[in-house]
Amino acid sequence: MTDRERLIAEWKREEDCAHIHGWDFSHIAGRYTEETDVPWDYRQVILDHLRDDMRLMDVDTGGGEFLLSLGHPCANTAACEAYPPNAQLCRERLLPLGIDFREGGADSLPFEDASLDMIINRHGDWNAAEIRRALKKGGLFITQQVGAENDRELVRLLLGDIPLPFPGQYAGKAARAFEAQGFDILDARECFRPIVFCDVGALVWFARIIEWEFPGFSVDACRDALFRAQRLIEENGRIEGRIHRFLLVARSQ
Repeated sequence: MTDRERLIAEWKREEDCAHIHGWDFSHIAGRYTEETDVPWDYRQVILDHLRDDMRLMDVDTGGGEFLLSLGHPCANTAACEAYPPNAQLCRERLLPLGIDFREGGADSLPFEDASLDMIINRHGDWNAAEIRRALKKGGLFITQQVGAENDRELVRLLLGDIPLPFPGQYAGKAARAFEAQGFDILDARECFRPIVFCDVGALVWFARIIEWEFPGFSVDACRDALFRAQRLIEENGRIEGRIHRFLLVARSQ
């Protein structure tokens, strides 16, 4: 087997195993880094506002991994998730703990009007009108979002200059959408930080998982681009791009 054939076979193995439960990137742990120096601590921002007596709900909770890390009383904790495999995982993981899990998504939150004190959302969809409907007066929405320009250097490397998948994802635009729904903006910040891959196989796995950023990507369709990426590894020891993140904290009037 030639070196080229060996690399293609290695990349195909990564492509074939690119499946996750919840939002678990442990398969490429140690082979890539991101979010190491975001200039805020999303978890701490939530905890700074959260009290035990508040009813907390996490939108697009994945498998509930981040939500559980907050340690909020289960009787006052709720979550929703629309992706069926993750929803099943939540039923198995969250319901036995007494957490109020309901299947559904951001455009039609499966919770009653004015029933929640805080809604959080880490990298999920959001709908300002639905959030206002479900929050009590004075309730808080806290989100960390993936910005419109996330991973663009990596996308260009593999697929060329294709359109942004979510061109509205900027802190300023999100803040204006919530202000239009009667929210006060308590915090709105934005940043760009490095994302680094140490081998092309990890990038293959990542691109297959984040399919909305890398539409149409496959090893067979992008072999020339992958060999360009391999040359970057050989010359520089890394492939580097930028993540785009923003934080928003909004209070319902």
